[in-house]
Amino acid sequence: MAFTLEALIIFLVRVVGSLPVLRWAFVGAVIAILVDFSDLFQKNLIHLGGVGEYQEFDKWADLVYMVAFLYVALRWEGVKRNIAIGLFAFRIVGMVTFEITSSRAVLIAFPNLFEFWFVFAAALQHWWPDYVLTRIRLTGWLLLLLGLKMFQEYALHGAQWLDKYRAIDVVADWWNFLTKWI
Repeated sequence: MAFTLEALIIFLVRVVGSLPVLRWAFVGAVIAILVDFSDLFQKNLIHLGGVGEYQEFDKWADLVYMVAFLYVALRWEGVKRNIAIGLFAFRIVGMVTFEITSSRAVLIAFPNLFEFWFVFAAALQHWWPDYVLTRIRLTGWLLLLLGLKMFQEYALHGAQWLDKYRAIDVVADWWNFLTKWI
């Protein structure tokens, strides 16, 4: 993977976008995820050599916020912490398998449920610290998060719905659609 000035800028933005989670777990996680998606716009706006193999680049850049999430999760206790560690390890296995195979199907088989779990657990820590995750509740929440994540992974890597579009064009189309009613 060639590392261009464009890739370096996008990577540095991703690093900076990951730092707020170290201070504010929930809000910082939301910021990191939004910054993760922002590279779709940055690729359309910055023209300094391209990114090359975007999926590979993206998975390596994802490690920055995932390690920051893990660092925060290691300070948690009990089931929230243990599940975070297990889901992080699961995602790393998926990333290594993806690097070996370059198959986007691997990304569906190894969804980044760690990300969704972290946001969920950070929300609990922030707003409902006394919420008890019984076995039934935990199973229900994990199934819901897995369903949402599988839909996202399918949309991105299975159906590849967003591969046909430039992020800037999608925003412009939505803006035009919404403002024509005003």
